[in-house]
Amino acid sequence: METTGLNRRDALLRIATGGIGAVASALWVENLSALARLQAGHVHTALATAQSAAAWAPKVLSAHQHQTVAVLAELIIPQTDTPGTKAALVDRFIDTLLGGAERSDRERFLSGLTWLDGRSLALYRGNFVAASPAQQVELLTKLSTEASAEDRTGVDFFNAIKAMTITGYYTSEIGLRDELGDNGQLVLPAFEGCTHPEHQR
Repeated sequence: METTGLNRRDALLRIATGGIGAVASALWVENLSALARLQAGHVHTALATAQSAAAWAPKVLSAHQHQTVAVLAELIIPQTDTPGTKAALVDRFIDTLLGGAERSDRERFLSGLTWLDGRSLALYRGNFVAASPAQQVELLTKLSTEASAEDRTGVDFFNAIKAMTITGYYTSEIGLRDELGDNGQLVLPAFEGCTHPEHQR
């Protein structure tokens, strides 16, 4: 999304170079970004299994938090002539990923969601989901600039959810096939997932 300083060409470049905001991001942001890259295959496989087995429900996020994450992800990579993050189940990817994250990193992410609602309430007299699309974009634009005057909590949170959204989308079958034009060489029937012992749970 160009209005947040992040379009799809940028997304591919940042995946290729290994992360989002690596220079200025807090350690917990880097931890979640790295976990997303390491665990992407495992998470997508788990989601595919859960989707076919039973109705899905968030395990970490509350209903409101899940709705906020879904809105944020779709703002970062919206539906255009190809599907956006909603179709790629990126909101579910993020919830599942948080379930495997270190507790402190997960809590910082959830605190970021709380901060976002508080900031939106202060600016627009409603939580982030209740704000208008233009107001949502305005706030995310503030958070996306290196020289942002916004609270560091908000900037770090937006860096984290951008990284998780981009990785979740571009490692999904929809992202690979419909956005990248994969002809079957990139979409695998199964993912190996992370083999690092420290990320086995």
